Amino acid sequence: MDGRPVLVCTEYEDPTADLVIAELNRRGVPVLRFDPGRDFPSSVVLTACTEGRDALWSESGGAWRGRLTAGARAVDLSAVRALYHRRPSPWPGGSDEQEVRFAAQENRRGLGGVLGALPGCLYLSHPQAIARAEYKPAQLDAATRVGLTVPASLITNDPVEAKQFCAQQPTIYKPLHAGAYEIEGEPAGIWAAPVGAGDLDGTVSQCAHLFQVQVPKVADVRAVVVGEHVFCARITAPPGVVDWRAEYQSLTYEPVDCPDGIRDAQQRFLAGFGLNFGAFDYAVTEDGTWWFLECNPNGQWAWLEDAAGLPITHAIADLLENGVSRHE
Repeated sequence: MDGRPVLVCTEYEDPTADLVIAELNRRGVPVLRFDPGRDFPSSVVLTACTEGRDALWSESGGAWRGRLTAGARAVDLSAVRALYHRRPSPWPGGSDEQEVRFAAQENRRGLGGVLGALPGCLYLSHPQAIARAEYKPAQLDAATRVGLTVPASLITNDPVEAKQFCAQQPTIYKPLHAGAYEIEGEPAGIWAAPVGAGDLDGTVSQCAHLFQVQVPKVADVRAVVVGEHVFCARITAPPGVVDWRAEYQSLTYEPVDCPDGIRDAQQRFLAGFGLNFGAFDYAVTEDGTWWFLECNPNGQWAWLEDAAGLPITHAIADLLENGVSRHE
């Protein structure tokens, strides 16, 4: 049995990661799960060193060696086969005390830097690649370059430009980042929503806004790419629903095949960012065109397994275990 461990970096409550860890455990693959932003340095100890290129490079494929200890468990850094960067908590910061801020930045760049430079490690995906790919302007540019069909888009803080764009065609507004937001103290989502020129005023100038031509869709598709394999679910929402995420309880799902052209374009898209995973969202029009909306480089997928019968857990476990997938 191959005793090389898989590291899983995620928050304490993550049912999606639980599925993958259970599958790896079933296969006898050692797993060490921890949350870097919460566990280090209180319950995680890092010892990493390098002795130079000649001493270690040819043997391990990289310079770093040492160990990571979490509670009673320890792993050899040079033996880590894969790192699953799922949903770790943000690194702490924002304190008024400069010593606390300094320590937080050192922890992020120390532990985070070593975890991002493990020799011979497969990343799903590399944290820095995920961070780069989260920028929607970069996504829209990349999608256009690889040949995906992309709605005309405008990013601006100019109220005049925004009004002109919205007056030309049906338009939606969507946030550039799905960050935490509250209304009257309760967590709330900011969904994509129709917007007209008359809805806009001078407050547009207060931050960047993303406006996009509204696609006359008849359904949506989420395409989950794991390595070289693609799992697609057609999502049908009630009439008039623009953003299906706002109506989870009313959705229906069915598995669908991914067109070859889109399959190839997705691979080029992910390769451009250095990603091994992506959750692509498309709007589908009556003529069958798939319109690219966005790609979440660390998007959710677990609910699709039961809803559409897609074996994504096994595909991710395959990739973490040995870099290949058994599932088409």
